[in-house]
Amino acid sequence: MATEHRPEHHAELQVESPMDYAQHEATYGAFLTAVKWAIIGTAVTLVVLYFLIKP
Repeated sequence: MATEHRPEHHAELQVESPMDYAQHEATYGAFLTAVKWAIIGTAVTLVVLYFLIKP
């Protein structure tokens, strides 16, 4: 028969520290700002290249 697993055989539950939501939101905001400026920069580059190299 299978052995029984009782709670006393397991280690104590370790509680992690709470998440720092303010820092998480600040990092996500910075990421979104970087993506926004990368898209804007790419669009500007494409427009400039279009006028420099006319087909």
